[in-house]
Amino acid sequence: MATESAEIPTPSKPVAKPVAVIDVGTSSIRMAIAEIDENGGVRTLETLSQAVSLGKDTFTRNLIQKSTIEDCVRVLKSYGNVLQQYKIESDDQIRVIATSAVREAENQLAFLDRIFIATGIQVEPLDEAEVNRITYMGIQPYLKADPELDAAKTVVTEIGGGSTELLLVQGNQVLFSQTYRLGSLRLRETFEAFRAPGMKLREIMQSQIDRIVDQIVQQLPHEESIQMIALGGDVRFAASQLIPDWKSEDLGRLPVAALRRFTDEMLQLTADVLVQRYHLSFPDAETLGPALLAYARLAHALKLDDILITNVNLRDGMLNEMAARGVGSEEFNNQVIRSTLELGRKFQFDENHATHVAELCRTLFRQLQNEHELQPRFELILYNGALLHEVGMFLSTDGYHKHSMYMIQNSELFGLSERDLLLVSLVARYHRRASPKPSHQGYANLDRNSRVAVSKMAAILRIADALDHSRSQRISEVKCIREDGKLVISVPHVDDLSLEQLAMKQNGTLFDEIYGLQVLLRRQAATND
Repeated sequence: MATESAEIPTPSKPVAKPVAVIDVGTSSIRMAIAEIDENGGVRTLETLSQAVSLGKDTFTRNLIQKSTIEDCVRVLKSYGNVLQQYKIESDDQIRVIATSAVREAENQLAFLDRIFIATGIQVEPLDEAEVNRITYMGIQPYLKADPELDAAKTVVTEIGGGSTELLLVQGNQVLFSQTYRLGSLRLRETFEAFRAPGMKLREIMQSQIDRIVDQIVQQLPHEESIQMIALGGDVRFAASQLIPDWKSEDLGRLPVAALRRFTDEMLQLTADVLVQRYHLSFPDAETLGPALLAYARLAHALKLDDILITNVNLRDGMLNEMAARGVGSEEFNNQVIRSTLELGRKFQFDENHATHVAELCRTLFRQLQNEHELQPRFELILYNGALLHEVGMFLSTDGYHKHSMYMIQNSELFGLSERDLLLVSLVARYHRRASPKPSHQGYANLDRNSRVAVSKMAAILRIADALDHSRSQRISEVKCIREDGKLVISVPHVDDLSLEQLAMKQNGTLFDEIYGLQVLLRRQAATND
C-alpha cells in the first residue's frame, strides 16, 4: 500500500518594505525611494530631484512667494504619482522633511497648510538638533567601516544653502554639535546686493566665511589632529571633477590644495557658464562657488592637507533612521544621554543623585507600562528630564525647578528636537512643587496628548526622586504591584524606609492625581532559600 508523503511548506521569503524620504531643501526638492529588509538593511531604488527657489525667497524676502509654493505643490504631486507606483501609502513608509528655507520663512504655516491641502502630504520642518541627529545616523556606517577613522576625532560638516551643520565625532560619540548661519545660498543672496566687482565680492564673502570659521575652530580641540568629512552636493561635485577614480559608495580623499584651485576657477565663472559647461541646474550653479569657498577656508583653518568626501546626504540619514526604529536605537539613545550628562556637568549637578534617579525612572517606566501606556520614545525624554531636574540649583536654590526648565530650554542637546527639549524641560520643572497647570508657560502651548505625557512622566520622576531622598543611592531595586487600588512599591535589602516613606507622602500626590493610585512604599521581606 502506497503512503502519501506530507508536503513540507516552503517558507515564504521575507518581503522588503518600500519607503521614501522627500527633502524640501533650499534650492530643490529631492526624493529617495528605498526598501528596508527584515534585518534593517537599506537599498536605494530610485532618486529624483527638481529645482525650486525656496531659499532664494526666504533669504531675501523672509517669506516664500505664492509662485514658489505652487512650484512645490506641482513637484510634490508628481512625486505622489511615483509613490503610488511603489505602493508607498501608509504614514510609516514616508517622511517629508524641510530644512532652513522653510523653517525660517515667516509664512511657514501657510506654506505647510497649502502643501497639505493640495497634496495630502505632511511636511515636517526639522530644527537644527534633528538635522544633526540625522547626519549622525547617515555617517555612522562609514566610521564603523574604518577602524582608524573610528578612533580619530573627526569633523563632519555639511555647508547647505542656508546653514552649516557641524559634528565632532569620535567612534560612536558626538563630542560637539552646532549649527551656524553660514549657507552658500544665503551668502550668494546677501552679497549680490553689494553690486561689487567680482574680486571685491569674493573678498567680502571670504571675510564673512572666515568670521564663522573662526568661531568653529575656537570650539574644537587644538591639541590633537583632526580629520574632516565633508557632505553636500557642492563638494561631491568637486570630488567628481578632481578624483577621477572615486567610487561614490566609498570615502574619497580630496587634497585641499586641489580644492582651493578648483574653487578659484569656479568663482571666476558665471552661473550661466557653469550650467552650460558642467550641466548643473541653475540653483546648484549659483551656490557652487560660495559653498566650495567655505569648505576650503574651513579645511585651511583646521590645517588639513586633505579632506574626506562622502556621498551621504540627509535623505540617507533619514532612511537609516527609519530602518533603525526598534533596531540598534540603544546606541543612539546612549549618545543623547552622554550629551545630557555633559550639560549637567557644565552646571555642576549632583551627578550621582541625578543618574541614580534617572535609572530609577527607567525601571519605573518599564514596570508601569500598563499604567502610563506611553510610547518607548518617552522613556528617553523622562530619563533626560531626570538627569537635569536639579541643574537650576546652579543659579539659585530658590525656585530652582523653574530655573531648570529655563536652562534646559535654552541649551542644545544632541539628538533632541526643539519640541523634545521642551518636554524634557517641563518634566524637570514639575519634579516638585505645583502640579502642571494650563496657565503655565510652555505647558499651555502643548496639545492634549503632550500635556498628558508630561504629567505622567513628571509623576514618575517625583516617585524616583523620593526613592533617593537620602541621596545615598541605597535603593536600587524596586518592584511595583497594583494592590487594592494602590501602587505598592516593594524594596529589598533596605531595613529602614522611614525617610523615603515620608518623602513619598509629599511626592506621591501628583501620581495619585494622574493615575488614580495612592503610592505606598514597603520593605520587601527577606526570603529563605
